[in-house]
Amino acid sequence: MQVTETLNEGLKRGYTITVTAAELDAKVQEKLLEAQPEVEIKGFRKGKVPLAILKKQFGTRILGDAMQEAIDTAMKDHFDKTGDRPALQPEVRMVGGETWKEGQDVVVEMTYDALPPIPDVDASKIKLERLIVKADDKAIEEALENLAKSAKSFEDRKKGSKAKSGDQVVIDFKGSVDGELFEGGSAEDYPLELGSGSFIPGFEDQLIGAKVGDEVSVNVSFPDNYGAAHLAGKSAVFACTVKAVKEPKPAEIDDELAKKFGVEDLATLKAQIAERLEAEYKGAARAVLKRSLLDQLDGMVKFDLPANLVEAEANQIAHQLWHEENPHEHGHNHGDIETTDEHKKLAERRVRLGLLLAEIGRKAEVTVTDAEMTQAVLSAARQYPGQERQFFEFVQKNPQMQQQLRAPVFENKVVDHLVSLADVTEKEVSKEALQKAVEALDEM
Repeated sequence: MQVTETLNEGLKRGYTITVTAAELDAKVQEKLLEAQPEVEIKGFRKGKVPLAILKKQFGTRILGDAMQEAIDTAMKDHFDKTGDRPALQPEVRMVGGETWKEGQDVVVEMTYDALPPIPDVDASKIKLERLIVKADDKAIEEALENLAKSAKSFEDRKKGSKAKSGDQVVIDFKGSVDGELFEGGSAEDYPLELGSGSFIPGFEDQLIGAKVGDEVSVNVSFPDNYGAAHLAGKSAVFACTVKAVKEPKPAEIDDELAKKFGVEDLATLKAQIAERLEAEYKGAARAVLKRSLLDQLDGMVKFDLPANLVEAEANQIAHQLWHEENPHEHGHNHGDIETTDEHKKLAERRVRLGLLLAEIGRKAEVTVTDAEMTQAVLSAARQYPGQERQFFEFVQKNPQMQQQLRAPVFENKVVDHLVSLADVTEKEVSKEALQKAVEALDEM
């Protein structure tokens, strides 16, 4: 077996791997001998089938397995010997693949971009500021008021009062398209909160100003992407009878409110709110600190980047941004999306930092534990209520998905490692100052 270098420019590498016909035949013979004791063919006792017959019956499949195993072994030996680490899966092409015949040497061309040597970073030179925000009384009261609003009730307005946004109207309605009632378009004594956005766009607005006893014809158009295909894009009329107009009444902020949220009294609820708020502040402050860390790392090191990694990342960025600008397009049935210099610049930063953090983590022996991986899968599974089991099974069978879930956990652990080595000072700030710092992240 022979490996010959054909390309060595920057990070680009190219090699030909030659497996001689004799080596391949020996590999096939080895595999036939391994299989012989377990093979049973009519007319022969188990383990006594002649090699010539085995080769005739199973030779093609075994030849393919032997060829793949020989190439894989040659690639592994090459990477072990050179220390090269490919940035992406190497491209492998068999020379004369369609015209190759048994008895000929196998020649394979292998190309890849090697990961670059990455310089060490002195984390002690990194200076970070950790923002600290305390949950003050004002923030706790605001949170309590929001909870009280969410636990609100509705009481009848004075007779003759007109419905306002935020009120609840109790209505009977019948919906029709082209004069024909449609299934699911009718209800009685339906409580509808005006301004909630729970009905078709435009429906609730037309009930503002209505009084008890009013008959209102609501004219709307179903969205083009409406779930029921037979109604999508159609104009409809809803004949509505207003039976009650009710105003919202926030719940009292007392022990009874606390009990509605599963705690024994108001003091305990306040303590829980303070704890939740400070956890939110801590998470936001970590995002600010992490950005500062990454910005400093990006300025501390420079090294060559694998072109294929940058290209793949730029394409992904362009694709993601295109979908954000075209939210109605959920699939991938669209034309090519061109990458810009801005996409490439962002891709270079992401690739550089990704490789740097991976190398720092490798040298620091940072690992993702089974428990941490399980927690990551559990968190992701919550996005699919009722399908958690299917999601778990999907992850178990999909190494790429496992890597997608593992990567952010690993990155955060490397960030924690660097923060522990950096020069970190704490600064107590207001909630508003923290909010401004978080908003500034999106502007960068």
